Amino acid sequence: MKYFMSCLLVVLLFGCKEVNSTDEKAVRRFVEQWNESHTQLKSAYLSRDYMDMVNYYGKQRTRVQVQQDKKLLFEQFPDYTQSILNDELVITKEAGKYLVTFIKHVTYDGIEADYESYLTVTMKNGVYRILREGVAENIKDLDAPIFPKARENIRILANTRQLFGDFDGDGLSDFATVISPEISSSVNGIVECTGGCHSIIVFSSTDLEDIVIEGAYQSQLENLKDLNSDGADEIGFWDIKPTSKTLYVFDATNGKLLTEPIVINTTVHKNLKLIDVFKKSGRNKITVTRSAEVDGKWILETEVVVLD
Repeated sequence: MKYFMSCLLVVLLFGCKEVNSTDEKAVRRFVEQWNESHTQLKSAYLSRDYMDMVNYYGKQRTRVQVQQDKKLLFEQFPDYTQSILNDELVITKEAGKYLVTFIKHVTYDGIEADYESYLTVTMKNGVYRILREGVAENIKDLDAPIFPKARENIRILANTRQLFGDFDGDGLSDFATVISPEISSSVNGIVECTGGCHSIIVFSSTDLEDIVIEGAYQSQLENLKDLNSDGADEIGFWDIKPTSKTLYVFDATNGKLLTEPIVINTTVHKNLKLIDVFKKSGRNKITVTRSAEVDGKWILETEVVVLD
């Protein structure tokens, strides 16, 4: 009953369907191998177990980012071990995916704890890969140092530049930064990234959700101040490419765009700065300038946008 309830609580959308014995044995072997790689502190082994993009403890992460997080975990707690309590796994199937629920028993730094955990596993090119990893939402101590949330600030502070502002509107300073993808190749202007070229804006405020920008691998953040009179600073994201740069204007409180992306053809319109393409022009109004091709010629077009 306990494991049935765990399955029900974690993923109501999946449902619980019977898995044939052959599939169950194969999925079980995969999960046991994944668990053993943790106990052996083998972060390199774990990279092969994940899809290119993973829902990792509620956040979208690339396979490389998941491996980096595991590496930090093992470096921080070299005595870390984990096991599947009583070797009990509950495996259910829905639309070709397998939901695996179990109790994860962990030890680290003299501490022992049990967590209701789950993996979503799928088959790709004849091998199993993990789509989702997480723990039940009702767990009280998600701030424990073994979870990714506790290492997020360590990784951000060590590797990235922070942009400060009041992005959640609480009157206190917080910061935002970008998790950039790992570029695997760049040939003749064509860039490929491990796990896909997606950048993620993350905030130090836990009240704000990450913002994912697809197709972006080089970027710069801007604090655009409060544009829509909600008390919170808006955030600008420059997507920088060899022949263009695009400014995304986000409401950080909900992740929504306040205007269409502002695209600048940097081959023709060179050395334009933020003030040249974007400015506040009144209460809940902004003026934006973008490149546009008219009759075969590139010109700058300006419009006033009224914000809701």
